[in-house]
Amino acid sequence: MKPILLLIFIFTFYSYQGQSRNIVNPEKIENPIQKKYSGKIVFLTQNIALENLKDSDFLTSSVFQENGDLGIHAFFDNSLVNYLHQLEPSWTIDELLKKGNYQFSFYVDGKLIYKENLNTGAGTPDSKKIKTSLRIPLVSSKNEDSWGRYLWMRFYMAHNGIDALTAGNHILKIEIRPYLNTGTIKTGPVIAEGQINLTVPSQNIPEQQIALQPIHSNSGWKVSQEKINKETIRNLNKKIAENRFKNITGVVVIKEGKLLLEEYFNGSGRDSLQDTRSVGKSFSSALTGIAIKDGYLKSENQNLKEFYDLKPFKNYASQKDNVTIKSLLTMSSGFDGNDENYESPGNEENMYPTENWIKFILDLPMTENTIGKNWSYFTAGVVLTGDILDKKVPQGLEKYADKKLFQPLGITNYKWQFTPQQKPSLAGGLRMKTLDFAKFGQLYKNNGVWNGKTILSKDWIKKSFTNYFTDNPDFEGYGYLFWRKVYTVGNKSYEAFQSSGNGGNKIIIFIQIPVVIVITAQAYNKPYAHQQSEKIVQDYLLPSLKMSNENQ
Repeated sequence: MKPILLLIFIFTFYSYQGQSRNIVNPEKIENPIQKKYSGKIVFLTQNIALENLKDSDFLTSSVFQENGDLGIHAFFDNSLVNYLHQLEPSWTIDELLKKGNYQFSFYVDGKLIYKENLNTGAGTPDSKKIKTSLRIPLVSSKNEDSWGRYLWMRFYMAHNGIDALTAGNHILKIEIRPYLNTGTIKTGPVIAEGQINLTVPSQNIPEQQIALQPIHSNSGWKVSQEKINKETIRNLNKKIAENRFKNITGVVVIKEGKLLLEEYFNGSGRDSLQDTRSVGKSFSSALTGIAIKDGYLKSENQNLKEFYDLKPFKNYASQKDNVTIKSLLTMSSGFDGNDENYESPGNEENMYPTENWIKFILDLPMTENTIGKNWSYFTAGVVLTGDILDKKVPQGLEKYADKKLFQPLGITNYKWQFTPQQKPSLAGGLRMKTLDFAKFGQLYKNNGVWNGKTILSKDWIKKSFTNYFTDNPDFEGYGYLFWRKVYTVGNKSYEAFQSSGNGGNKIIIFIQIPVVIVITAQAYNKPYAHQQSEKIVQDYLLPSLKMSNENQ
């Protein structure tokens, strides 16, 4: 064979071999910038189309501003689907897209701070099949809607990026790999990486924003004389003032039934009515327990067929008749509703625009799940518990709640949200003062007794603070509209059950220690909201307390 023919054969053979590794044909890499920076991540502060990019647009250093602009361009030598195909050559394109995406790793000063396997829904299927470059805004002054910004928020706010990027000079490095969930996480090699020198400016915070806030008179609580670690609280206040914990409006600590700490931020105060969103769901649990104690409900094991004729509603099935109040309280009713799945027919966002929320719920189809066994977050089911209560208690739920719960606790200033039928919505949105939310938490800590009067039975609280999903690996547990959460400080663990609402709102009732904590916040729909509130509790509030009575 002549040398030139041999070279053509070799080139064709290896070209074919390379192409055979692909399951789709990616876009051709013809842009000179993309060719030059293949396998690299470059940083920039402007949104510039690929065809207009120049070397001078790329940053090697920048002053970091949380409300500024910072983004990346990542250049690959293949498309994501082809990288995933290399991990599992026998899988179809659809299988690869359903189980895989990019993995991002964030390093600060050489230390891995956060690694995330990007949700498989991030990015469009078409772009994953053919695209060989990505523009990802991380910080945007224009609030550009992008999964990249939420990824950055999770790194920065929820997973200690903000603590790593302290005032001063730092090296931020990002690596991108393909990952595939095959039962275990399988990752490929780094397909793009890059770094930038970031200067984080220091902030001058006035002493008055750092100092502990005095507890003023007329709080409605006895004030604790116990000492708290002031330096730890000062550090917390400083981080809130620096906006390193964002949108926090109130922090209250009750110990042994007395007010130990009361702090307000961001224009909020003692008399502010806090919108704690789904914290209000736990009030449905309490009111159900009160109605059972009073004899208006027989028990939480009653079935829907005792309250509704379900046959005229859509998607009737005998299973629907047997849905229990308990299964609604534990979010395991078997209705086809899951707020964490946008495609779920019972997602709360589908309910709110309708004229009759109860009809919406009772029209829903059932899943094949056994009632009481499979947990999924289902706001509409809590609305249904409110309607059952409204039917059964005298004069309706609004007056009953005021007479049986709020008045005995001395709660006089509060606002419900209402359904289209003007019934109190137990989906959430109940507004009241931070100290009044603390009363609700302390009622549970007191085993249902307030000022010598039994409002809730001890047995109901025990049932409410039982984890009914011990085999669920996705979370730490769930009771009767209370989340189970274990906080760890050093080598000690503190079990709690807590009300939890969008924005990072919490009423936390600890089981083994005589402590109730309330955090109110307005970080609504932010991916870091709950993590930052729980970090405040675990890293600041619990360490600031003297725990001499841990077995109480």
